[in-house]
Parts: sequence; structure tokens; C-alpha cells
Amino acid sequence: MDHLLIRKFRHRLLAWLHRSRSGRVFFVRRIPYKDVKRATDGFQRVIYSNSEVTAYAARFGEGGGGVFLVKEVKDFGQQNDVFCRQIQFLGRLHHRHLLSLKGFSVGKDKRLLIFDNIENGSLKEHLNDPLKTPLNWRTRLQIANEVVAALEYLFLFSDPPAYHVSISSSNIMLDENFAAKLSDFGLLTPNANSVMMPNSGDSMKQKSCKIIFQLGVLILELVTGQSSEMEGSDLIPWIQQSRFYNSIDKMIDPDLGNNYDCTELKNLLAVAKLCIKSRDKATFTISQLFRYLQRKIDISHDKVR
Repeated sequence: MDHLLIRKFRHRLLAWLHRSRSGRVFFVRRIPYKDVKRATDGFQRVIYSNSEVTAYAARFGEGGGGVFLVKEVKDFGQQNDVFCRQIQFLGRLHHRHLLSLKGFSVGKDKRLLIFDNIENGSLKEHLNDPLKTPLNWRTRLQIANEVVAALEYLFLFSDPPAYHVSISSSNIMLDENFAAKLSDFGLLTPNANSVMMPNSGDSMKQKSCKIIFQLGVLILELVTGQSSEMEGSDLIPWIQQSRFYNSIDKMIDPDLGNNYDCTELKNLLAVAKLCIKSRDKATFTISQLFRYLQRKIDISHDKVR
């Protein structure tokens, strides 16, 4: 019943958005290729890379304006029409926890997208780099909620509804206030790690398995400070144990010390366990998950950071 109400609400809201946007032109600035190459130190400042994109840190001008994210899109090749559709799609997305598209650039063999400020780098850096200031418990809770809020927006309010999204500590960026920003999303691509976001009924549950699983892994990284990409990582086997609560003290990030709420920790791990179980069959939607987090974990902005 819940998903039927969501579908009805989504269609009405999208219809209103179309009416309110009539005649609007989405302008995205084209940035000279030489400027992007210079800003990324010749494409040497790699933040993350996968089979679809390579993301670089970029600083334009004389050090002013902050650090931006530049994505080289690999799988579009010379298909300019596909690249243009990607630009149009990304230009229409507006959410406080999605990186905003600021421009694009085209080189001889590169298709580049320029996104918003990423002053504090990636979440992975703050969890794994000993030189970075550790994230406190409230900030980690806030990041979990912000990621789910962004996913809810992509599930319900994206139009057209076909796109991919991937979440990991590597591709979640943090702005100057340590707010989370998803960076790896766009039109549907053929890579298996990308997830087509569902837009109707049963497919909303069935096709969301991978993204919910990725969310579970992310929550485990937030709690433990460990990277799921590290060789020998035992995060997933640990949360799948029936008595994993007995070993929480051994797994929680030492950087947190005793500065966390035990009830909130257990609630967050309960969400992670449900997400990991959804690898093969999702039993709930992102919207249901978001509501659960709101009920179970009291996030108020005056308590964060």
C-alpha cells in the first residue's frame, strides 16, 4: 500500500514541477579544456576511479573559489548526443546532498563534467587518513541521514527516472560544513555496479537491492572507520553474525572513543544489517528506510558537528 501512495504522490508532484518549469532553459557553462587540465594538474589529482568515471580534484584560478570535482565520463566515447543528454539531466537535479553540475568541457578524447565545491574531500579520506581530523558521532549520523535523503530524492523526484547511482565512502564528498554530497549518479549506463533507479510498484523494491546493499556497507564504514575495499575486510561477515552485538566494542572506530550513544549505535547497525540482507531481495524501499532512520535516530542540527 505504501508504494502505491508513493507512486500517486510522485506523479502529482512531477506534474506540478513540469508546470512550474515551463519555458525554463537549463544553461550549463562550457569551460575551456585547457583550464580544466590546468586545474587538475594535468589530470593527476585523482579522487576515485571505476569502469565508468574517473573523478579529479580541481582548483580553478589563483587558488580561490575552493576545490571542485571534475568527472571524466569514460563510456560515452564520441557519442555527443548521449553526453548532451547527460548534461541536460544533471542540470535539472537540485538537492542539497547531490553535487550540483557547474559546467562541462570537451577535449580530443575526454568528456568532462565539472561539479560543485568539495572543500573537505571524500568521506573515505576522513575515515581512513590518520592526518585528517576524525569525524565525531553526530557528524557520522548526519552523513548517513543525508545520503538516504539524497537517495529518496533520486527515487521519487527525478524526472526522467532512469539513471544510475553508486554510493561508497570514496565517492561521497564533504563540503565546507561536512555535509554529505553524492557524486556518482547520472543517466543509466551498462556497468553492473550502477543501479537503475526504479519508478514503479514492485520494481521499486526489486531493483533497489544493490543500492540498499551499498548503503549498508557505507553505514558499517561510518561505524567502524574501516574500508570495505581493504583486503581481508570482515565487515560484512561480522554484521551477518547472529550475535554481532557482543563484539561491537572490538569493531567500533577507536577514533570515537566513548563519545557515542549506545542506543543510536545499535539502531544504526540494525539498519546496516537489514541493508546487507537486501543484497538479493529488498524487503523495504529507500523511503521506508529514511522514515525508519528519522524515527530511531534523533538528528537535530544544533547537535551536529
